[in-house]
Amino acid sequence: MISTTPFPIPVAPRDHEEWVRLLIRQHGVVSRRQLLLHGFTPAAIRANVRAGRWTHVHDGVYAVFTGVLSSNARRAAAVLAKWPAALSHDTAGEIWNFRKPDPERPVHVTVSYAASGAPRAGLVVHRSRAFAYTVVEGLDQPVVAASHTAVDLAVAEPTARHAMATMLHCLTVSSLRPEAVRASIDLRRPRRYRDALLGALGYAADGVRSKLEAIYALEVEEAHGLPRGERQLPVEVDGVTRYEDIAYRVGAEVVIVRLDGHRYHADRATGLVDRRRDLAAELAGRGRIVFGFEETAADPCERAREVAAVLRRRGWTGALRACERCWSL
Repeated sequence: MISTTPFPIPVAPRDHEEWVRLLIRQHGVVSRRQLLLHGFTPAAIRANVRAGRWTHVHDGVYAVFTGVLSSNARRAAAVLAKWPAALSHDTAGEIWNFRKPDPERPVHVTVSYAASGAPRAGLVVHRSRAFAYTVVEGLDQPVVAASHTAVDLAVAEPTARHAMATMLHCLTVSSLRPEAVRASIDLRRPRRYRDALLGALGYAADGVRSKLEAIYALEVEEAHGLPRGERQLPVEVDGVTRYEDIAYRVGAEVVIVRLDGHRYHADRATGLVDRRRDLAAELAGRGRIVFGFEETAADPCERAREVAAVLRRRGWTGALRACERCWSL
């Protein structure tokens, strides 16, 4: 087998083709046990490290090259260092696209609750009673499933509101389905933020589809006690079914809140659809408010007051409450 790897592949005394496949899968990082299984002696391991051909990464874990380890090699080394283990939390979040990659971030792994949780340099170790039921096999390295990773990241947040935001973020940036997360919550029964997590799943099931919609749901609506709007309201525009982001029903009247992510999909066709939706709303007598990303994210408290003012003119008698951000201003 000819190697096309970015690192040199030393010749193994036994089953060289299997050895090459192992190194490729583990990005050039191996455990002492794997080295012995492939015919390397303890003396050969020491000699390669002392000669500077190999790098000692963790106790019993080596890279068969020198220099800086890639992110994938660091992850493989972390799993081998705490084996049996799986990538989890922020590291699994990078794999499932819940987190942006950060080479400065330590590698997070989860092990069985019966295993040692002692950390190692560059590693954060978590223990889980549900370890055997949460791991996805078949990737380069074992990794905690996306639904369980979303729960882990949300439960690690400092407040229930942050937990809801993190859960909604995971749901809106991926194909993760609310029912899969609900199954993970039922299996794991997290002690923290259970109600908040279920609330986030409720918003996702109701139709929260984007980061802007999540910000509006949590920071404008939920935080200030606005009534919970109807998401993804179908309306007919020029014979085609379109969907409005949020609809508030006050008696016989309907107020539409449209969240305009214009900077992400600005084009003439979208602009025409929005104008036709405006006309359809006017002809149907529906009030409408349009918010963009910038003003919603920058001042959700003011957006809540504006929505409340419009709803009150149509007969809403609810009380708007101040959120933590309001009190800090």
